[in-house]
Amino acid sequence: MVASAASVELVLSIDVEEEGLFRGTYARTNSTVCNVAELVRLSSLLEEFTLPVSLLCTHSVFADTAACRSLADMCARHRVEIGAHLHHWNTPPAGTDGKRELDYESPGRVPEDLLRARLAHLFASGEAFLGRPLTSFRMGKWDLHRWHWPLLAEAGILVDASVRPLHYAHAGPDHFDAPADPYMVKVQGHEILEVPLSCMPICACLRRLRPSSGAGGAVRTRLAASVQKWGVLALLPVYHPLWVMKAVTKRHLARGGKVLSLTWHSSEMMPGATPHLPDVYAVERFLEKMRGYLRWLEGWVAIQGRTLGDLRQIWNTKNLGPGAGGAGASSGDWRY
Repeated sequence: MVASAASVELVLSIDVEEEGLFRGTYARTNSTVCNVAELVRLSSLLEEFTLPVSLLCTHSVFADTAACRSLADMCARHRVEIGAHLHHWNTPPAGTDGKRELDYESPGRVPEDLLRARLAHLFASGEAFLGRPLTSFRMGKWDLHRWHWPLLAEAGILVDASVRPLHYAHAGPDHFDAPADPYMVKVQGHEILEVPLSCMPICACLRRLRPSSGAGGAVRTRLAASVQKWGVLALLPVYHPLWVMKAVTKRHLARGGKVLSLTWHSSEMMPGATPHLPDVYAVERFLEKMRGYLRWLEGWVAIQGRTLGDLRQIWNTKNLGPGAGGAGASSGDWRY
């Protein structure tokens, strides 16, 4: 298989957040963010491949003095974009149930006024750190719903990275039909560039499993909700081996893709902060896998590292992806 693109834009985004998210609880208070200091482990990777990075930060990070010092150090060392990442369960203002820990609650079920207030608090804390408004965003757990788009537009967001193609969840978001490349979403007179996670089905026929309310709809909906577990390859390098990352890349480029979007979490840079990276050796093996991928990619196609904000700036000068959505679009949370 030969890549169809002469060059590709590579977007690396990191969810910079509190520890503990991989252990089954969602603490509302007293979150620890010691992992932010471990972002320095990225330095050699960013330097070797001359890569910028978008650091999408939660309120817990912006509220911690030591974490902010670590962010400032990364900004001084590298080309870094600071954006926002909403973990609504521990972003003020608090809800009314009084619990300190809880099972996950989708932001699709949070009252609109409360979610708007939490977004405002997150963006205000980010602006206090950065000295200017944040313009790039990701919703926690890829849980972006259609009614959230106007809230992002109101907040001045120019780039979103919350969409995971081929993802569908019961009572959660429907991103199943989302394009694999970036696209512009028109939201009540505003435009937001969506930069989805790079995902490919193992077989093109799986796209026919889109959720349906018609004949056989219940079966198709159950299959659509499960396909992420067995039928989708994604640029999630912590969870997927190198051959999967190569396969996603080859398929994406062969289908005319022009942007590769990959991501992981700040906690995955801290040995022992997540069950799947239990020690320093596991973290080092992961970073070495990333080096192997980037070296292979450089030999496959010319790459240009971009932040999310960079991609928005060059959108009008490069034809990087399809338009999508538009006022009145009726299905799918990936558009408005």
